Amino acid sequence: MSEKLDEVDSKSLDEINGSIKVLKNAGFWKTLMAYSGPGFLIAVGYMDPGNWITSIAGGAQFRYTLLSVILLSSLIAMLLQAMSARLGIVTGKDLAQLTRERTSKRVGFLLWIVAELAIMATDIAEIIGSGIALELLFHIPLIIGILITAADVLILLLLMKLGFRKIEAIVATLVAVILIVFAYEVLLSDPSISGIIKGYVPSVEILGNNSMLYLSLGIVGATVMPHDLYLGSSISQTREVDRKDRENVAQAIRFSTIDSNMQLFLAFIVNSLLLILGAALFYGTDSSLGRFVDLFNALSNNQIVGAIASPVLSMLFAVALLASGQSSTITGTLSGQIIMEGFIRLRVPLWVQRLVTRVLSVAPVLIFAIYYHGDEAKIENLLTFSQVFLSVALPFAVIPLVIYTSSKKLMGEFANRAWVKWCAWTATIVLILLNIYLILQTLGLIK
Repeated sequence: MSEKLDEVDSKSLDEINGSIKVLKNAGFWKTLMAYSGPGFLIAVGYMDPGNWITSIAGGAQFRYTLLSVILLSSLIAMLLQAMSARLGIVTGKDLAQLTRERTSKRVGFLLWIVAELAIMATDIAEIIGSGIALELLFHIPLIIGILITAADVLILLLLMKLGFRKIEAIVATLVAVILIVFAYEVLLSDPSISGIIKGYVPSVEILGNNSMLYLSLGIVGATVMPHDLYLGSSISQTREVDRKDRENVAQAIRFSTIDSNMQLFLAFIVNSLLLILGAALFYGTDSSLGRFVDLFNALSNNQIVGAIASPVLSMLFAVALLASGQSSTITGTLSGQIIMEGFIRLRVPLWVQRLVTRVLSVAPVLIFAIYYHGDEAKIENLLTFSQVFLSVALPFAVIPLVIYTSSKKLMGEFANRAWVKWCAWTATIVLILLNIYLILQTLGLIK
């Protein structure tokens, strides 16, 4: 096999790698527009259905206090995603490829299994969320809704033949729907502006309240998703980069980071809106908000949310849930392909890769839905277990990311600066400790 062929085969998401050209000396705004897009795909992982219940419940139970936790989680996400994009741009390889290259075959296989299970765990929330949204909107049985969701994302991914920009535009539109819906509902709920501002200031009260701490850990633990780190290191390479040109590499890092931070800021706004909605509408009520159906029903119940209660609010909630689930399943499928190609170097047609990754993700959800047919409460409980497993899988992605981006041998002059490296390690250690605590609490091993 020739050196040239080896180089082609090693590209991450080969069919779109370097497919978008960026004009040189085009000016700041034109260059930013050229690099904008991947950030939307990254951001949906931080506002997927798995985060909704936790954020709204945080507002319903503790009003605006946990907004500071959402802020901290978002800052950590921005740091890690910027490092992920930098890794892909500088090395020309994604996190899965680099991890496989720098581990033994046995360890690489183990890490692949963990990564695949993390993709499945991520998809659980997204598929269930989309299926329930279809049921709420069109009264489609949950099992049929799950099948529609699985087929729909494959159809959407076919648009990649028309260019990756089409996928970015679709996801950006779905993100806009989510943002507009919750901004409108929060506006109607008339929240306390002073309470919101105060909520973004960290409070020691969180550490002294076990229930508040547990929910805080849930928000932090569910925010940084392992698959987003693999995804970010790959799709940052969709823009054409001349790695022999230092200025070109520096430009790609700069604008990819701006794009990522801008869209993660939108994710921060959405998660804040969810918590604010929970605080403004449900704080002080006795309503149960443990399920999507509960939230859907509560928004049309004037005994719970007062005069603004309306079936329209409920329908908008379901529309946003569907948009969130669909956008997340698109990125989840792409992440599955990245992980499969990077860890086990699977050489099969692209449609087969996507079919395999989709089946691996959908099958457990579908089996669970069939087994507990008619008992949606148990089906939604699967979301909790999926978030716990993501907490387990997180270190397997974060630790290699920090190690590789801090390596001068691998990254050269673009390696993490000292303050970035130590901030990253501090955030990583804190995330791991918090997730261990969350897992032990969830399993009932500590109180």
